[in-house]
Amino acid sequence: MKTTPRLQHLSRILVLGPLLIALGGCSSLGVQPWERGTLARPEMALTSQPIAAALDDHIYFSKEASSGGRSFGGGGCGCN
Repeated sequence: MKTTPRLQHLSRILVLGPLLIALGGCSSLGVQPWERGTLARPEMALTSQPIAAALDDHIYFSKEASSGGRSFGGGGCGCN
């Protein structure tokens, strides 16, 4: 089966077009400080109270008999 030049051109566009669009989507990954808006507020952080979160993690990992990997040195007994 012989392909025409027009069909070859169309197939190149269909293959390379989405590839170039996908690569162009990754060109600006950085977020400028003025673009952060609401997400930069302290209450939008994953842990708005880091001391309370550390205490909760300590209690959880001491009761589960495991070490958390979050700077806890002790084992399941709760001692460090």
